[in-house]
Amino acid sequence: MKMKKFMYMVACMSLLVGCAKAPAGSPEVTSEPISAEQGGAENKEATAKQPEQEAVEREITVTDQLGREVTIKGDVNRIVSSYYITSSMLIALDAKDKVVGLEMKADTREIYKQAAPQFLELPAVGSGKTFNVEEALALEPDLIILPYRLESFIPQIEALNIPVIAVEPESMENFLACIELIGTAIGHEEEAEKLLKYFDDVTKEVEGLTASLTDRPSVYLAGSSNPLVTCTGLMYQNDLIEIAGGENVTKELTDAYWQTISNEELLSMNPEYMYAVSYADYDLTAITEEANFKDIEAVKAGNVAYFPSILEPWDYPTPSAALGMLWLLNDLHPDLYDEEAYLEDAKAFYKEFYDIEVTEEALGL
Repeated sequence: MKMKKFMYMVACMSLLVGCAKAPAGSPEVTSEPISAEQGGAENKEATAKQPEQEAVEREITVTDQLGREVTIKGDVNRIVSSYYITSSMLIALDAKDKVVGLEMKADTREIYKQAAPQFLELPAVGSGKTFNVEEALALEPDLIILPYRLESFIPQIEALNIPVIAVEPESMENFLACIELIGTAIGHEEEAEKLLKYFDDVTKEVEGLTASLTDRPSVYLAGSSNPLVTCTGLMYQNDLIEIAGGENVTKELTDAYWQTISNEELLSMNPEYMYAVSYADYDLTAITEEANFKDIEAVKAGNVAYFPSILEPWDYPTPSAALGMLWLLNDLHPDLYDEEAYLEDAKAFYKEFYDIEVTEEALGL
């Protein structure tokens, strides 16, 4: 009974509200139909009264690795990359379809052949030593990426009102900053964050496995021109060796990124492991059969190898350098991280960031 009485009161109140007059100034409610012409005229009038909304153009200012502030207006859909490191990075950041110009010798890069075959058809606009401003201009780029060594070309590019950023990913810190810089500049912040998280996860995992080591084998990394050219303490490679549980015997060298030492200096360092970069101009016999090196511990123990891989060099500061860290951990400390785990992680990485299936042969095994 109480419920029925309540419903009756609600119905009465509804009738009273429906019969009440609209407040002064309020539009009157009518049940008469509005003609199509009337409705159209009113709609047009309402539309005319609405302010025009202009599309907001993307504009962002970044600081490149020369400390320059660069403003980029609009979306970045056409990129010229004159540096292998950033070109590979653009693939991992899911921006390969935006690349319109590359560094020279792109046809020698196995990673391009497998993950970005369209790169092989793109015009070459520069190298580590020079840059063709005129040819780059013809490609109508929204952004140009240069290695820091080509700083002298920047004023010419700026005079053409083309945004240009310079990168210097030679150390671990600068490499990670380079990923963030590129991702922000091209509008792929999420992809950059994902890649940085991957690298951070791998680094923490490796550091965790090697943290309690009391025996860290001594390591020597030889450069591309000859075995007596080596990475210094300023280089990304130094950090890679140290994180993977080794001790870089050339870490005290700080005069340049790559430095030439003497036979006597190498003998006094007496590394337990010696690696040659995969892009070396010599083969391993230049180390293993060199009379001056026969008494080095690494040569005597047979611990001389190339730093892989066939796809791309893993000692380089590129996204795949995380795999170089894992490979070196396995080679120096197989009891901490075995080959099966390394293969699984490497294959998963290339599938995730380069969308390719890789074989053990391609990984240098």
